[in-house]
Amino acid sequence: MQQLSVRHLLGIKNLTENDIQLILETAREFKDVINRPIKKVPSLRDITIANVFFENSTRTRLSFELAEKRLSADVVNFSASGSSVKKGETLLDTVNNILAMKVDMIVMRHASPGAPHYLSDRIMANVVNAGDGTHEHPTQALLDSFSIQDKLGDVAGKRVAIIGDILHSRVALSNIFCLQKQGAEVMVCGPTTLIPKHINELGVKVSHDVREALNWCDVANVLRIQLERQQIKYFPSLREYSLYYGITKKMLDELDRPIVLMHPGPINRGVELTSDAADSHHSIILDQVENGVAVRMAVLYLLAQM
Repeated sequence: MQQLSVRHLLGIKNLTENDIQLILETAREFKDVINRPIKKVPSLRDITIANVFFENSTRTRLSFELAEKRLSADVVNFSASGSSVKKGETLLDTVNNILAMKVDMIVMRHASPGAPHYLSDRIMANVVNAGDGTHEHPTQALLDSFSIQDKLGDVAGKRVAIIGDILHSRVALSNIFCLQKQGAEVMVCGPTTLIPKHINELGVKVSHDVREALNWCDVANVLRIQLERQQIKYFPSLREYSLYYGITKKMLDELDRPIVLMHPGPINRGVELTSDAADSHHSIILDQVENGVAVRMAVLYLLAQM
């Protein structure tokens, strides 16, 4: 059986192209499983997984929990808001207390970039990064690639535009690494203030015109404005952002060829996407949610073999 080259999933940057293909191929098998009448397999029956979330999450947390239960793992959920972290307990002490209860794997979301890397150097359990600050969100990038494969047959040779708040997005960085490793071309598009200064050094095209990006791409992956990470104002108002960078169904229908519309969620309807665009035939947003469970099942299963 093929194995991953890593013990932890900390970021796409650490994965090889073979790792990515192995995860996506395994996810395809698990997608068949979750579409059967009986959706569970006993693959991780003897494994205990702790979901340790120091930041709010709906889709990612539910997706991981469902993936774990579909694999028959024992699941422990930890939320920082109701824990001893509020009393001053450190990250390492928190996790070591959880591990003392004989947990085999940690799925962690944290506001600080690098927190999963710090943890992986200090504990024996496998660590899965479910998002670390503005750094990476590897399983989102993997499910996005899986969704593109599902819709268009392959990622190689495709043009993908990532549109929106690139500066504060962990999804953007993971997607850039993942898409490029699979042979796709990537463009980032957004206001000058929301594009990192030296991002072109990653080999991506940069545009500040949303219509130019839509005309160029096969796939538009639209990101929300992350107001909770912004300490200063990067544009005058959400209304003005929507006027210049919001995508409507009319804009999509006027393109000379159909494109695929994606969004990692949650959607700010009426800001980066209008409702008629988000719910249109161009959109595979709900397919991404379904594919997320299969991809996370694949990641957990493969890491458990290490």
